Amino acid sequence: MIRPILIHPDPRLKKLCDPVAEITPEIQRLAADMLETMYDAPGIGLAAPQVGVTKRVIVMDCIKEGDPEPMALVNPEVIWSSEDLSTYEEGCLSIPDQYAEVKRPAEVQVRWLGLDGQVQERQFAGLWATCVQHEIDHLDGKLFIDYLGPLKRQMITRKMEKLKRERARA
Repeated sequence: MIRPILIHPDPRLKKLCDPVAEITPEIQRLAADMLETMYDAPGIGLAAPQVGVTKRVIVMDCIKEGDPEPMALVNPEVIWSSEDLSTYEEGCLSIPDQYAEVKRPAEVQVRWLGLDGQVQERQFAGLWATCVQHEIDHLDGKLFIDYLGPLKRQMITRKMEKLKRERARA
């Protein structure tokens, strides 16, 4: 089921999300809905707070050509970050049509719970590393625009407020 994506500014996007205690059919359904919503948007990552659920669940798939590689990560945590940084022009489904360069660690090691209840670990690099860090930030109430200077952040926020007003009228 495709779920509506919250648009910034929305207080639910700034909340710290609760850890998932156990993998239940509800969590599996949430992850499936989030993947469907992400692909439909279209995007490469989505965090539960973006669909109004304050749980530590993210989905992502950074494969643009060829066979998709959908991933669902429950309670993800970065356990190692490289000193090398990389800069990507980031966007966000909760901040449509707005992009800005963000500097993050080029590689990260992440540990999470899979939908099968098993602990998993993987090292991510390139776009995958940027995406997983961006989505984990959402679980901590942080948006990519929080890395920008105050003027740029205010400008984007004003554009989003205007977009929300226009959508409300439609």
